[in-house]
Amino acid sequence: MRAPTSAVTRGLTLAAGLTLVLAACSSGGSGDNGKGGSHSLASCSAPGKADTCNSGDRKPGGTFTYTIEKNIQQWNVLDSNGNVFETGEVMSAVLPQVFVPQPDLSMKLNTDLVTSAQQTSDSPQTIVYKINPKAKWDDGTPISADDFIYYWRTMNGKDCPPPPSSDTSQTKGCLPFSTSGWDRIKSVTGSDGGKTVTMVMKKPYTDWKSLFGGGYGLYPAHVAEKVAGVPAGSADKMTGAQLTKGWQYFNKTPPTKYATAGAYKMTEWKDNDHATFVPDPKWYGKTKPTLKRLLFKVISDATQEPTALRNNEVQGIYPQPQVDLVSQIKSIPHVTYTIGSGLVWEHFDLNLHNPVIGKYKALRQAMFTAISVKDVIAKTVGQFDSKVKQLGSHNLVPGQPGYQDVVTPTGQGSGDLAKAKKYLTDAKFTGIGTALKTPDGKAVGPFNCRYTTGNAIRQSECQILQSSLHNLGIKVTIKPIGAADLGKVLTGHQYDIIVFAWVDGPTPTSNAQGIWSTGQSSNFGGYSNKQVDKLLADSVGQTDTAKAMSMLNQADKIMTDDAYVLPLYQKPTFFAVQDRFVGMRDNATIVGPPYNVQDWGLAK
Repeated sequence: MRAPTSAVTRGLTLAAGLTLVLAACSSGGSGDNGKGGSHSLASCSAPGKADTCNSGDRKPGGTFTYTIEKNIQQWNVLDSNGNVFETGEVMSAVLPQVFVPQPDLSMKLNTDLVTSAQQTSDSPQTIVYKINPKAKWDDGTPISADDFIYYWRTMNGKDCPPPPSSDTSQTKGCLPFSTSGWDRIKSVTGSDGGKTVTMVMKKPYTDWKSLFGGGYGLYPAHVAEKVAGVPAGSADKMTGAQLTKGWQYFNKTPPTKYATAGAYKMTEWKDNDHATFVPDPKWYGKTKPTLKRLLFKVISDATQEPTALRNNEVQGIYPQPQVDLVSQIKSIPHVTYTIGSGLVWEHFDLNLHNPVIGKYKALRQAMFTAISVKDVIAKTVGQFDSKVKQLGSHNLVPGQPGYQDVVTPTGQGSGDLAKAKKYLTDAKFTGIGTALKTPDGKAVGPFNCRYTTGNAIRQSECQILQSSLHNLGIKVTIKPIGAADLGKVLTGHQYDIIVFAWVDGPTPTSNAQGIWSTGQSSNFGGYSNKQVDKLLADSVGQTDTAKAMSMLNQADKIMTDDAYVLPLYQKPTFFAVQDRFVGMRDNATIVGPPYNVQDWGLAK
């Protein structure tokens, strides 16, 4: 998963970036087929075309500028605070990963990094990775088992313990966004001169393809070792304090200052403005980049993106679709766009650290029942997509195997005010509909509803929630969050109610364990249920997918009853580029469109 996207948390990353069908007018030669796109991106919504649409021969040269909607404040996407969609998009250009999420929601082996990754034994579950002999960091250091060992030891929650609660700056340990899977590994060892990696599990892990990849690249172990003052190749021997030094270095240091292993090399980072990439002459992969320059431009106000695209300040945008924005893009000549659906979903979260919200389940159930998700959709994304429906799961989206609607049968999201009030009456609340008080006479609220600045849809969602809860006698104030501060607000529990989106990878069991299990750093609101913990732990250890999905749905029913998070809808994604470029396409997963930057270029 990746938190918060700004149009979030990719957010986590994000997304951070959706099923949407637009019947748009053509303009400037960009014809629209009415099926979710125009011109060269129109076929992206056709069956079997998600991974290949907008392909074509490239010619050398050209600059492509792609927008990101958040400033990058922390560079380690493995850290809970850096696990933001936009940061992941940028870092995917320079960090290698074993399996890469694809636009069709599958996972594809990255044969530039490894020639094979196979499970060779069931008992114990054993995975063997064969690293491509050509794979090197661009300072000439071979990518080796040492990089895999370093990755595992910083992520397992044991070898590099998290910062103590007294360390509010979180600089004294590793804070991985999730330990799911990593804590099930017994050993990671190297052989064949470090080019073969053998991973042995102490407990089976369903989503093993998410490890060392799945949207999260490897960081160079030899750089971390140098920072920690230990010999190269000693990741297996580093102490927690030494591992911390490398982790914190990657947190604060942009990849202009250390070895990377992507088709492009970052040469410049201008804070709150842009990152510049050029082809890396040391790139070992089979597909060579053709762009002269690739830029990631920070535009935190999505309303400015159409203007930037029209004025050729940027050549590609990936904003959250909103009515005015979509209309503006449709009128720009020589721009092609696509509207898709994927693993991005919008939701309201409650902060269980709030003593009143956390104590009273009946209150949470009433709050979620009073909200009409149909009304939310009709006044936001439904204005440009009549097919968006209420999402009924915390773990899966329609189209994924095992998807089951466990939310709507409970009445949550129905807007049934009478039922919502009955929850409160039965639980002995007073002042219902006027000034709500707990059974022991304490005032309920006021609560804040938080959303990212500049996101009109989220502002509307908070306004609808405000009106709904007013009918219960709960006052809600609406408090925006600076686009760069969403991660800080989430990890610091600086909210009562918040609306954002998760951008998931195509590995639902590990996603679920990382978000909902007790104590996970991405479990921002402090949810804890022992039954859910067990079901999620059992699901990640299943080799039978159907059984794993059944366990996810069992956990989901309990979570729904606990009323911690209210799923709203599977978010539409909107990707628009100038039609003189090829290779770019939507990827509505944790990695976003930059999953294949080596294929981007000017049409020949």
